[in-house]
Amino acid sequence: MNDNDPSKPSPLRRFLGRILKPLVQAEPETREQLVQVLKQARTRHLMDGEALSMMEAVLQVSELRVRDIMIPRARMVVVERDKSVEELLPVIIESAHSRFPVIGDDRSEVVGILLAKDLLQYCGQHSSAFNMRDVLRSAVFVPESKRLNVLLKEFRVSRNHMAIVIDEYGGAAGLITIEDVLEQIVGEIEDEYDFDEGAYILKRGKDLYTAKAHTTIEDFNEFFGTEFDDDDYDTIGGMVVNALGHLPQRGEAVEIGDFRFTVVRADSRKVRLLNIERLPS
Repeated sequence: MNDNDPSKPSPLRRFLGRILKPLVQAEPETREQLVQVLKQARTRHLMDGEALSMMEAVLQVSELRVRDIMIPRARMVVVERDKSVEELLPVIIESAHSRFPVIGDDRSEVVGILLAKDLLQYCGQHSSAFNMRDVLRSAVFVPESKRLNVLLKEFRVSRNHMAIVIDEYGGAAGLITIEDVLEQIVGEIEDEYDFDEGAYILKRGKDLYTAKAHTTIEDFNEFFGTEFDDDDYDTIGGMVVNALGHLPQRGEAVEIGDFRFTVVRADSRKVRLLNIERLPS
């Protein structure tokens, strides 16, 4: 065997190859390889599970488009341009949202955005002075195909919190908020529903409640005096997903027993928040 064969690497080159090979392999060239590197870092306790989950979600957000998480037009909570304050308040109070698309002749025609706080000055004896044009704010319109990471940057720059999603014909196809995008990364954000620390179910009115989807069936039964079975699933979120037969989007509803469950918050991974209405016996 000839060690001087020029077609073969020298001993020094072979030695350096053995040293450098792990370093070269550690440099990811695809997104899948990058995820594996992150998981290895988690295994070596260089980051915790929450950090890993967020980093994976950030990578996923760059692949998602607005159409993937938007609230469809049929499920948008809207107010009509020509309604009075007295007619608007029940919708605003029941939904507990802070921003509302204002529509014209139909739901596909969004003419602007109404902020609930802008109605405060017209409550009570000043209601007759209300004119929608005085409080109507301009709406931001985005196409269904826009990537979520691009939209998030635009939200930050413009300081807008809601955008109306338009279809190829220019009509409103749905809406999306900055919270919808952020929750794809960090999970549930509680703002409009103020839960006490450690609470899972919040009473909002007569026979109306809001509950975290990870509320256990046992806690739900104890709160409402029901007897739902927890053999197949542990949480009310799991019960709702099982009843629907798929991972629901925001706004989907299902009746189970004497209750109607409506999805308030959900992302591509799980249901997070539910509105619950106790139906008449």
